[in-house]
Amino acid sequence: MEMQQIRYFLALASSLNFTRAAEECNVSQPALTRAIQALEAELGGPLIRREGRLSHLTELGQRMRPLMQRCYDSAIAAKTIARAVTKNEVAPLALGVSHSVNLEMFMAPITELFRCFSGAQLRITHGAGAEVVRRLKDGGVELALAGPLEDGWERLDRWPLFSEGFELAMALTHPLAKENEIDLAKLDGSPLLAQAGCESRKSIESWFEERGAAFAAAHEIDTHHHVNALLAASGGVALTPESAPRSNALRRSKLNGFSVTRTVYVYSVAGRQRSASAAAFLNLLRSADYSAPAAAA
Repeated sequence: MEMQQIRYFLALASSLNFTRAAEECNVSQPALTRAIQALEAELGGPLIRREGRLSHLTELGQRMRPLMQRCYDSAIAAKTIARAVTKNEVAPLALGVSHSVNLEMFMAPITELFRCFSGAQLRITHGAGAEVVRRLKDGGVELALAGPLEDGWERLDRWPLFSEGFELAMALTHPLAKENEIDLAKLDGSPLLAQAGCESRKSIESWFEERGAAFAAAHEIDTHHHVNALLAASGGVALTPESAPRSNALRRSKLNGFSVTRTVYVYSVAGRQRSASAAAFLNLLRSADYSAPAAAA
């Protein structure tokens, strides 16, 4: 399997059109078709089924797409890092991180970045979702890690890293701490802690409103660590992402019927030139494995 074949397949999987995929890859359509056929022969089955304008990926193609995307991203990351190291292209990297995101989830890509760029200088700034967007716009950060940022700015590029649900966190001494699943009605009387500026706040509030309950936060806190500290002090509860930092003093439970999920993305500004370290880190983030964020957290 050649990297060129993978690149052709990913372009075809995105457009489902041989002509457009060939144009994107800057090759002739027959050349792209032969490469796809060779890849199919190697994998032992068809990847795409041609049905006029209704071409679609086969079951094999659907299963191969995320694997090949990760393989391709890893190869691009390797090339970027190799070029930067051999040319000594080391630059500071300004990274914005939303308060709702646990940076510990990204230690593997960060460790690899430091291993490859011995002189890399990482500057991390935290903020609410709106603050993250502002810093991206004004060039204060090159990359950002956050949940869904609904700013409407068309130059905001984003790549999904992983998706997750939410859990109820509470102190071990809380009356509901022994229950694995908790009904919404049982939360009456428990102070609710919420993260200020959380990107998923509107979705969570909508879920409560649809069930005739008000999402009225008794306390507003910025960071996960402060939420964990105040949960024990206040005797309240908090809806936290599955990847949020855990504490031995707290218990996590499910809220019955709570279906809100979120996706964590890496963001950058389209058309803005990236430093070598930012380009490498972007590819490292995209090629990392986030298949079990809750377990990793």
